[in-house]
Amino acid sequence: MIMSAERIRHAGLRNKIMTAEQAAEFIQNGMTLGITGFTGAGYPKALPTAIANKAKAEHAANRPFSVGVITGASTAPECDGMLAEAGAIHFRSPFQSDPTLRNNINAGNIHYQDMHLSHVEQQMRQGFYGKFDVAIIEASGITEDGKIIPAMGIGHANEVLKVADKIIIEVNTEQNVKLEGMHDIAFDIGVPPHRKPIPIVGTFDRIGSPYLECDLDKIVAIVLTHAGDRNSKFAEPDEMSKRIAEQIIDFFSHEVKAGRLPKNLLPLQSGVGNVANAVLAGLQDAPFDDLEGYTEVLQDGMLDLILSKKMKYASATALSFSPDALQRFNDNIDFLRDKIILRPMEYTNSPEVVRRLGVIGMNAMIEADIYGNVNSTHIMGTKMMNGIGGSGDFTRNGFFSMFVSPSVAKGGAISCIVPMVSHHDHTEHDVMFIITEQGMADLRGKSPRQRAELLINNCAHPDYRDMLRDYYDRANKAGGLHTPHLLMEALSWHQRFVETGDMRIK
Repeated sequence: MIMSAERIRHAGLRNKIMTAEQAAEFIQNGMTLGITGFTGAGYPKALPTAIANKAKAEHAANRPFSVGVITGASTAPECDGMLAEAGAIHFRSPFQSDPTLRNNINAGNIHYQDMHLSHVEQQMRQGFYGKFDVAIIEASGITEDGKIIPAMGIGHANEVLKVADKIIIEVNTEQNVKLEGMHDIAFDIGVPPHRKPIPIVGTFDRIGSPYLECDLDKIVAIVLTHAGDRNSKFAEPDEMSKRIAEQIIDFFSHEVKAGRLPKNLLPLQSGVGNVANAVLAGLQDAPFDDLEGYTEVLQDGMLDLILSKKMKYASATALSFSPDALQRFNDNIDFLRDKIILRPMEYTNSPEVVRRLGVIGMNAMIEADIYGNVNSTHIMGTKMMNGIGGSGDFTRNGFFSMFVSPSVAKGGAISCIVPMVSHHDHTEHDVMFIITEQGMADLRGKSPRQRAELLINNCAHPDYRDMLRDYYDRANKAGGLHTPHLLMEALSWHQRFVETGDMRIK
């Protein structure tokens, strides 16, 4: 392991270097921690383990120990997972994806608040979470005058540095030194009635500084690390994801011909995951050039669009790559420094900016109902999967809002098109397009009953179409003809799965 203090160019701050175990002594039972991390990037690598070990020791001595944790988004097993396994978390927000943490949330052991990511920094600023005791920040370095060079993810780091009483910085020497200069940290936009406008009128507008700043007297510890981010490998696009991608690209071509999109489309936002990545990969051979990205997380597909020069530039708050893509990023970082910009999530997810730029939002869903309502967070209405993340920010405010999913899950035992979603995250008022491998439903300008016809005929799996038509026809005959439902049956599909393991009637 190579760990050097050379990344800490401020001579005075070198005196605060200590081990993760020493730094963990600043963390006490009942504290609220602001921890950086956004979709497997920019999270602390060493301190969470030290805090988890401290929690285990305290529990072994029959003493209570747990903390509240507010991150940017998801972290990794060595952060969220380690702390959850040690019973060191009593409250968590706003987004997560770790299996151990998820299981503890669904078991009722951890209180979890799911929320729109664009709201997090505002609520921190307003004291919604109470006092922040310690900020734990990952950085790639510190300048001579004490400014912090962010790593591969920013998230809420800008705000958590301001509100926390104490700051611990993990300086990660694994991060490419040439990340310096790729970030754009803007001013504090404030709270109403004095909130300031965000002057981003183009995807690549720079409005701030490349550095995070804080009161240096609040820094109580610096921990040196040399460890990579959670670089998960993406699955190769399968036939299902390719069919979804082809439909979206065909639709884009149609909208360009209709004059509703320019030839280079509009800035693209893509959710995280294999299907979303496959859609971006499909744009490599599409008839669109000079693309732009305005998204939360820049993944392999968008990186490759930039490297192939199909995409001019992209704005995000984190870089989340597979191991191979990370190598491509590092090999080409001199070229990419003028193509990628990383901002705080309050700016990447800002409704104001998303609406102004006309972002095209493409996100995954768990299920949609026949009227266009979408559930993107809960399994069978009760068990949290990951969280809403930024999908609501882009769905409500984007120029186009798309949701993609396979038409079935669990080997066909679950239909992703159902009579009524078991949990509402995105209402019919915001959802414009739903796409499965079966087809696309363009819901613009359609009444609920017209939407139902489209979703059943175009998006549902053949194994479930007759069941959906039967439900819809009987609901129509029962009355309530604006949005026909049989309330005694609307969630019966989910109940049947809970009881039998299959939504289908056998």
